[in-house]
Amino acid sequence: MGDDRPHVVILGAGFAGLTAARALAQAPCRITLIDRRNYHLFQPLLYQVATAALSPADIATPIRSILKKQRNASVLMGRVQGIDRYRRRVLVDDQEIAYDQLVVATGARHSYFGHDEWEQTAPGLKKIDDATQIRRRLLLAFEQAETTQDPEMRRALLTFAVIGGGPTGVELAGAIAELARQALVHDFRSIDPSQARVLLVEAGPRLLPAFPEALSVKAVAALKRLGVDVALGQPVTECSADGISLGARQIRCRTILWAAGVMASPAARWLGCDKDRTGRAVVGPDLALKDAPEIFVIGDTASVHSDGKPVPGLAPAAKQMGTYVGRVIAARLCGWATPAPFRYRHLGSLATIGRQEAVADFGKIQLTGRTAWFLWGIVHVAFLTGVRSRLLVAIQWLWAYLSHQRGARLITSPASTVD
Repeated sequence: MGDDRPHVVILGAGFAGLTAARALAQAPCRITLIDRRNYHLFQPLLYQVATAALSPADIATPIRSILKKQRNASVLMGRVQGIDRYRRRVLVDDQEIAYDQLVVATGARHSYFGHDEWEQTAPGLKKIDDATQIRRRLLLAFEQAETTQDPEMRRALLTFAVIGGGPTGVELAGAIAELARQALVHDFRSIDPSQARVLLVEAGPRLLPAFPEALSVKAVAALKRLGVDVALGQPVTECSADGISLGARQIRCRTILWAAGVMASPAARWLGCDKDRTGRAVVGPDLALKDAPEIFVIGDTASVHSDGKPVPGLAPAAKQMGTYVGRVIAARLCGWATPAPFRYRHLGSLATIGRQEAVADFGKIQLTGRTAWFLWGIVHVAFLTGVRSRLLVAIQWLWAYLSHQRGARLITSPASTVD
């Protein structure tokens, strides 16, 4: 027999999409959650996979496992090709899937500000494949530096440039410095990994622009204590296999990592709706399209304001949007009153810089150093999906803290994400 319950289709199993699916667990509907991968990824810790602190399985959980007890939800692995909003169909690979309510949460991708040719030279960090590729590049740089007899080549191999001074760039630069100065320092004979140069480049006047200026200053000081060189107010003008250019200044380096910008998935183009300059779909206060109330856009894919300010592309914001949309859809299906317009509640911002170094902004309360670092760890373990992931990450961190070692220092083939 066919299931005549209203069909809610959710595109994307990130923080926003997965939270929306869970919020509809008791709603009188059937849910199809579609993602091109079979796992939910905890992106905030992806940089730790890239720097060999964690393995991919520590921060990724199969979607089917997460939703196995939710009887009204099914999971479909496939790649979305487009949306026919007039026929209410989603095009997934070679099939069409009809919907009554659609939730688009397809996330964001890297933005190279018109220089897409830089992507091969300067990979970004959004997927497990990105993280394992970066880990491979980092570890291979040390291996190649160990064998080369050319001092100039060795210097270039041991120079690492991170472009972008937001949380990802700051955390990545600090983690690379720790990898070189702590985890690898005694592993080589011809080179001294502690002499590796890590350069963090930010086009703007300060790091962590979303944080108060006092915390940005603290972050710079903490990075310098780790040995990271910080270049502020210097946009990158060229990326190549030989290095980067900051205006007329050229820096030879063989490993360049991109953390400078993101742009939304093609969802706004699929929907034929208004979008902002980063490609995010413009939605109303109920997170739906103004001319198609059955279509919701949430997470990094959505351009939405709350209390007159743009909602940031953070995991807590995505989860709040997912919960809200679940409530709106449930209210429609049950004939309840429509919830009040979406309002983002900022719970604070955290960024870790290195061992016992972090910054935390909670409005009137600002924390730095060890206290912020412990709080950062507690929050991230709590946000992980599943008891297994929480235990694995906590144990890995405790071991790394006591031993100064990183257990995932494997150089895998470019196509492999298996540890």
